[in-house]
Formats: sequence, structure tokens, C-alpha cells
Amino acid sequence: MLQTPSLSLPRFTLKGKSLLPIVQGGMGVGISAHRLAGTVASLGAIGTISSVDLRRHHKDLMAQTGKSRDKELINAVNLVALDREIMAARAIAGGNGMVAVNTMRAVAEYAAQVRQSCESGADAVVVGAGLPLDLPELTAGYPDVALIPILSDTRGIALVIKKWMRKNRLPDAIVIESPRYAGGHLGAMSIEGVDDLHFAFPTVLEGTLELFKQLGIEREKIPLIVAGGIHSHQQISELLALGASAAQLGSPFAVTEEGDAHINFKKVLTEAGPDDIVTFMSVAGLPARAVRTPWLVNYLEKESKLMAKAGPKQCTVGFDCLHQCGLRDGNGKAGQFCIDTQLAFAMNGDVKRGLFFRGSESLPFGREVRPVRDLIDFLMTGARPELLQAIGA
Repeated sequence: MLQTPSLSLPRFTLKGKSLLPIVQGGMGVGISAHRLAGTVASLGAIGTISSVDLRRHHKDLMAQTGKSRDKELINAVNLVALDREIMAARAIAGGNGMVAVNTMRAVAEYAAQVRQSCESGADAVVVGAGLPLDLPELTAGYPDVALIPILSDTRGIALVIKKWMRKNRLPDAIVIESPRYAGGHLGAMSIEGVDDLHFAFPTVLEGTLELFKQLGIEREKIPLIVAGGIHSHQQISELLALGASAAQLGSPFAVTEEGDAHINFKKVLTEAGPDDIVTFMSVAGLPARAVRTPWLVNYLEKESKLMAKAGPKQCTVGFDCLHQCGLRDGNGKAGQFCIDTQLAFAMNGDVKRGLFFRGSESLPFGREVRPVRDLIDFLMTGARPELLQAIGA
């Protein structure tokens, strides 16, 4: 007789709230917006909105700014969109789980996005693409908002914790993201460095727990959330045994029914095989991982020539989305394309012109697009959705 699978993965506590050990990663432009984040939170996990250029999900806001080159207007409209997305996600969540906002330290409007996230009622602010040493000051008026930096190695974790301790603040959790497997921008300084062993989960977890001992920080005080290439119950169980408290996933959530991107976006990610995923140098001067689509193939064929001819240019979308942009600033060591434009094409399902970020590992359900609930059930129990349905779980 079949037995109902137990939710065998232990919950963890963040800001006094008991949560499933599952975090949906922030994915921009617009891949993780209110529908995905709200649904994940409604099931008791952490759902995350990506803060970058969310106006693209709102026709009225795009009508105001679609052809504009007014940076102040576009930035203001994006804050309106962020507020709307947080409110909508919270409505779907219904008080369950947590609704987080992911913003990048590398974007010009980082501080404004952090403040708006807090004002709009986000439960957590997650910051990657740089060291968020000023995050405690930016959120000083919002002590109930969880502060979660994304880092890739023990050295970066030590730097952030020690700086924050001088400000009488600790991270409420830390995301440890592996450059070897993650999609999007990677936390290594070069393509060759992506596979460096000092980024390995066992190494970083062990080093971080030792750091906690040295600094007198209780192990449970700062939950460690591992991210990058995770796609199974077994993996999460093994990582929790090494000292992690939860796991963050991006690509598997991007291809769920509730994922906020176009269905063509999901098809590109689900149909990509190992040979279709490529690591290259992005406009931010960091490695990135994406699917080898027609646009990316064409770009990579011209990459060396474009880098050799790099020179400063006016921003093509009317606002400085990154502090440092290889195309705009003429940095020949970084990518020579507008990342906002290419990611927007991907969000809207334009297979020929889009840049489709994706992690390197297989997806839990292969080419299937399934509901968020199925994915969380599978990660928590290891049982396929068909089995759970058959036994009425």
C-alpha cells in the first residue's frame, strides 16, 4: 500500500517566521514578477520579485515611457511598477510565506529600489551583483524587513558580516550562489574562474560556519541559502546536511505555469540541452550563463570585433540601468550589447532577439511546464506529482 510522502525537509525560521526551505530566485527583466512570487509565497516559501525594469509588465507605464529617453521619468515609472508588483504579490500570498524583492547593487537605481521595496511592504530585500555594504543604512527605518545579501565565497561573506557588525546589524540570511551552475550574472571575475573550487558549496558552507564560530555568531542566527544548479529533493537534503538552511532555485521556477514570462521563454529554457547553454562575458564585466539562441550565436560570432572597437556610446534605452555598462562606457573587456533590450525581448518570448538566462543543470520536469505547487511538492518530498495525485496528497 502506498504511503503518503512526508514533507521530510525541515522548515527554517527567518525574522521569526517559519518557512519551507525553498526560495524562488529573482530573475529579471520581468521573469519573476508578482504572479510567480506571490504564488510561491502563498505556499509557505519565499517568492522573489526582480526589481529591474518592471514597467514592461504594465501597458499604461510602457505607453508613458516606451519611446521616451527621459531617464528621470523612466526611473520614476519603474518605482511605480515595483510598488504595484509588491502589492499584487502580497495579495496573492495572503499573509503566507514571504514576498522578497531582489535588486542588484550594480544598477544605478539600487538605493531607490531598496527604499521603494521597504515602503511597499516587501518582507525581504535580497541584493546581489556587488557587495551591499550600505544596505543597513538604506533600510534603517524598516527593522522588520529581512536583509539578505547574495555572495559566492567565504571571503565576501566575511567582508559583509564584519562591515555590518560595525553598524550593529547582521544579515538575516545569506544566499550562497555557485557561479559554476547558476544562470544569469555569475559571482566570478572571469569565465575561467567560474569553476574555481573555492566556490564549491561544501567549501563555502564549512568556511562560513567556521567564520560564525570565530565571530561568536550562533549558527541558527543567519540561515544559509544555497543557490545554483539545484533541481532535486536529494540535492537539497544533502546540502541541508552540510549546514544550509534552505535552497534557492531560479530556472525551475521560471518555467512553471505561474512564471511571469511568455510561454516561448519557457519553451526555450525547457528545450535547451547541456550543449545549448553557454557562458560568456556580459555587459557588467562579469561572466553570465544563457541559452545559445540565434541572437546569442550571432553576437558571439562578432564579440571579439565588437570588443576591439568598443568606445563610449549614448545609452540606447534612455536610462543607466547599470553603474558600469560595457556598451555605454566603451569597456572592451565587457559585453557590447544592451542587456535591458535583449532581456526584454526574452521576457516577451522573442526567440530570435532575446537573451535567455538559464542555469546549467537539468530541470526537475524536463520539458514540462507545471504549476508551482508541483515543483515545491517535488522538492519537498522527492515524489513525482503523478504519485502525489494518485495517493491524494
